[in-house]
Amino acid sequence: MKMNRILITITIFGALAILAHLALAHGNEPGSAKAAVGNTKVSIDFRRPMLKGRDLMKLLHPGDLWRMGADVPTTIESDGDLDFGGTRVPKGKNFLMVRFVEPGKWTLVVSSKDRQHYEPGAKLAEIPMEVETGKDVVDAMDIQLAAKGGRFNIEVAWGTYRLTASFAPAK
Repeated sequence: MKMNRILITITIFGALAILAHLALAHGNEPGSAKAAVGNTKVSIDFRRPMLKGRDLMKLLHPGDLWRMGADVPTTIESDGDLDFGGTRVPKGKNFLMVRFVEPGKWTLVVSSKDRQHYEPGAKLAEIPMEVETGKDVVDAMDIQLAAKGGRFNIEVAWGTYRLTASFAPAK
């Protein structure tokens, strides 16, 4: 009798764990990027949306704020304050988004609130991004983070677009 209860309990918890995983995953692969400059470590966590033959420019409109990922907000976490174009962003966990301003003009937005709850007062920093067109199509969005010359360089690749920006540890 006691063994049956244990087996039933294990089965229920196992089924709940599987359901929770499926509810969170939505089929989009998780991604992360990490880098360190000096003593400052930064990590970015995101989910990779799939382009599946769609035209990225038909998904976004000028002025749109994109959460830069799928299913869940993209986060940036640092163990030190960061400098985004002269604006200090306190250490900790924040949200990363991209604003499509107009063709050829994009910005990287750091916010204390995710896209769903975003309001202008939540914006911590906004910096311009360089826009390039790649030769190869990237179907599953990717974010790379690298340390170079005392700065963090971020690249977002999706479709044929390559969006890049840089920021630094705050002094």
